[in-house]
Amino acid sequence: MQYSRIPHSSLNVSKLCLGTMTWGAQNTQAEAFQQLDRAIGAGINFIDTAEMYPVPPNAETQGETERILGQYLASRGHHDDLVIATKVAAPGGKSDYIRPNMALDWRNIHQAVDDSLTRLQVDTIDLYQIHWPDRHTNFFGNLNYQHQEDAPQTPIVETLEALADLINQGKIRYIGVSNETPWGLMKYLQLAEKHGLPRVVSIQNPYNLLNRSFEIGLAEIAHREEVPLLAYSPLAFGALTGKYLDNQWPEGARLTLFKRFARYTGSDMALAATQAYVELAREYQLSPAQMALAFVNQQGFVASNIIGATSLQQLNENIASMETCLSDEVMQRINELGELYRVPCP
Repeated sequence: MQYSRIPHSSLNVSKLCLGTMTWGAQNTQAEAFQQLDRAIGAGINFIDTAEMYPVPPNAETQGETERILGQYLASRGHHDDLVIATKVAAPGGKSDYIRPNMALDWRNIHQAVDDSLTRLQVDTIDLYQIHWPDRHTNFFGNLNYQHQEDAPQTPIVETLEALADLINQGKIRYIGVSNETPWGLMKYLQLAEKHGLPRVVSIQNPYNLLNRSFEIGLAEIAHREEVPLLAYSPLAFGALTGKYLDNQWPEGARLTLFKRFARYTGSDMALAATQAYVELAREYQLSPAQMALAFVNQQGFVASNIIGATSLQQLNENIASMETCLSDEVMQRINELGELYRVPCP
């Protein structure tokens, strides 16, 4: 396993991070414990969760993923060796069941942290992330931004002030953002410097062969401002394994169970691009999944690649991507396909 220090922090994280959003929905607690044992045994020290998980989110299961992770940490005593990251939900969609009058304000953030600490059974959260912006903007694959001057939002400086207080209390160590735009990330950095508030140390956005939109504006910021990417959905919800091609819907697979997640399978371009990448992997006798993961692993702006799995077989294959180094020739072929299929799934 490879490790790197996230700039402007003391966090030393593994190149692969274990994602958890299936725990409590597709995976039982026992299965989650098996995943944790396998991942930690392979050298993964970085675990990412969220107060909203599992996904698909709903009121009945909300918080179950953190609770499962907390049970593991309490029973196995691994927390000192691990970097635990979680997220606070923002307004939008149907998330108001988490707390009434959702916002990224002082009250909500303090309550969210206290609730997460209780479920996780820890005293401090290593990396606390804003799950998505508290303003009208594009995220989760939305396009066609239309400015809404009077749309409700919590000022970013208020969010930072609440997080600063929690750092001072010792409840969180560092902060990050997720599903953020170039403007949003730069605004967080600008306001932190101007007001002497905590600096964002990471950004967690989607990044995979079907969605390289991070490269358009955020990759330069990640390099120049030293805010590396924690890449999520590196396999595009499993689509890049090729298992959904030719109208195949494997029993128990995520996109078979939850048709609402059509972001990576819902267009002819997405399917054509996936077919091309799968064929490229096979041409070079590579596993399509491991080629897709290795592509993310090799990006200089990526601090950690968040892998998820519903079975140990899938997890083992994902972990083995660390042994795959894509040649210059393969990377060139990937970039040629990237020019042909330009961000088919933003």
